[in-house]
Amino acid sequence: MRNASRFDFIKSQHVPSLTVLRAAMKDFSYNRHAHEEYAFGVTLGGRQDFFSGGQFHQSPPGTVIVFNPEEVHDGQPGGEHTLDYLMLYVDPRQVAPLFAEVTGRASGAGFRVSDTLIQDTRLKESILALARLVTLNTGSCIDQENALYRIVERTAQLGGVVVDERRAPRPEILLLRAKAYIHAHLERDISLDEISQAAHLSKYHFLRLFRKHYGITPHQYVITCRINAARVALEKGDSPLEVALRFGFADTSHFNRRFKRIYAVTPSQYRRDIAR
Repeated sequence: MRNASRFDFIKSQHVPSLTVLRAAMKDFSYNRHAHEEYAFGVTLGGRQDFFSGGQFHQSPPGTVIVFNPEEVHDGQPGGEHTLDYLMLYVDPRQVAPLFAEVTGRASGAGFRVSDTLIQDTRLKESILALARLVTLNTGSCIDQENALYRIVERTAQLGGVVVDERRAPRPEILLLRAKAYIHAHLERDISLDEISQAAHLSKYHFLRLFRKHYGITPHQYVITCRINAARVALEKGDSPLEVALRFGFADTSHFNRRFKRIYAVTPSQYRRDIAR
């Protein structure tokens, strides 16, 4: 039986860290996960149903979807029709100076877009325009950079805040310590005891607080971080087997299953896509 879903990743040849995903989903759903990038998307056909920000959303055609870095979400087709959508992923460090310029702040690091679903023709057309440039590999570096600036400019105009993690409430600061510990030890077999100790919390309190705050368990977060790091390694040309072993997966089959639940394709397929 022919697979009814299709996922194509296209990496920009001009703007570092910018990747486009063009997807058609009929028989697939994502596990809850988070990316380290901003994600700017448009639902083109069908309906996208997903969890994010502690609630469930439905995105009909023409709707813009924005995920902030580290924002937990999942996704699946809603209704009977195939879900057709595209997403732009861009590293926060790439757009932080743009957010700073647009908002008039000294730094744009930590900018959080206020709304997950946005009805705005200008922003939608800007996202589609940049996706076309990357997908068709047309235009110069300055064309793609300018298109990205228009997306950032319009997003900031529609609403957002700059979050200073140094001024976060104490529970969040403790959880940020746990996340920092996880990121620093992705290539090592770490335990819940170690992570909770890094956060200066009891294991039970840490588990309950983490899930309540982020919508996933610490174990799910560790797997997500390892998969995100593995994706970067694949983009650098490392082999799936080498990457699987480095980040603690038992074998390539285990790695394939975990990777596909977050990126919808196998590591080998992803590596082929972004090498085009």
